[in-house]
Amino acid sequence: MIRRKPASLKANPLVGSLAAAVDRAVTLAVKRQHRRGTTSPDAEQLLQRARLAASYYEAADLDDFFPSPAAIVPVETPEARGKHRTLSWPSTHRLACADLQRPYTAHRRNARACARLYAKGAQRPVAILVHGYMGGAFALEQRIWPLRWLDELGLDTVLFTLPFHGLRASGGAPVFPQSDIRFSVEGFRQSVTDLRDLVHWLRERGHPHVGLMGMSLGGYVIALTATLEPELAFLVPIVPLACLVEFAREQGRFPQSRGQAIEYEELLERAYRAVSPLSRPSRLAGERVLVVAGKADRITPPHHARALAHHFSAPLEAWPGGHLLQFGRSKSLQRVGRFLRETTRR
Repeated sequence: MIRRKPASLKANPLVGSLAAAVDRAVTLAVKRQHRRGTTSPDAEQLLQRARLAASYYEAADLDDFFPSPAAIVPVETPEARGKHRTLSWPSTHRLACADLQRPYTAHRRNARACARLYAKGAQRPVAILVHGYMGGAFALEQRIWPLRWLDELGLDTVLFTLPFHGLRASGGAPVFPQSDIRFSVEGFRQSVTDLRDLVHWLRERGHPHVGLMGMSLGGYVIALTATLEPELAFLVPIVPLACLVEFAREQGRFPQSRGQAIEYEELLERAYRAVSPLSRPSRLAGERVLVVAGKADRITPPHHARALAHHFSAPLEAWPGGHLLQFGRSKSLQRVGRFLRETTRR
């Protein structure tokens, strides 16, 4: 759970109001899309799901919950335009919860991990970029991320695709994360497993420094990965999600009854413990981490970024805009650029 402190990141009133309004409007639209044709679970159903998930994962050994990185041999497909290549390889993830075998593996496209590599050679540092929820389409991600700017800084880049997103999706809205907490936990295990396999492949390929940058849900995944990977050159969570329990509360997914809400919170804490970056010690020195917040963010509000910065003993940068309308991003990127130069020259 995020321990709230008095807000120290205050947005410009006009910029903040517009950015916050867009965040709220998009959040509402996504909620409506998910509710279309479905019935929202009642309080008892929520509690039953949380009890089941807690029974599976609360006793998980934090040291052994994620497998060691495996050697992968990606299939490299050159693109018709440009110098980039699409990578794909069989995901080495294995379910911890056998009861999910059928619903999880029914999504066959998710069985292969994928990424897109923009590289001038194996001798340059490389930044793996991890998208947010409902992202992952390469055509979109290469517009969102400042690939040319990173290239000018001397970094190769890789667009990594989260499970059930992009080329790994079965169609429609991503099924990860979702209301079945066990499915979400396994999705985070697979995210980290596939990402660590890619990190080690890039090191074997010869890149001297490999670091991670991630937005929103991607920020959560890379923070979780940093509790396992001590040799990352840098970590840059951007407008990150930090706490799944707090996010569920903020999105109005708690039971209305105070007593049921308290029980639900306790169950979620137990169920998500093994995949929470805030429950696991960092493997990186704070000087290798820079957290970026949006002062007007209303999807993953600034206290998420503050919580990660505190946990990693890292500095916190903030732009005046929000999660989607990232006003002031270019100025924040100047600090990120200085940070990346410093961490890749050591």
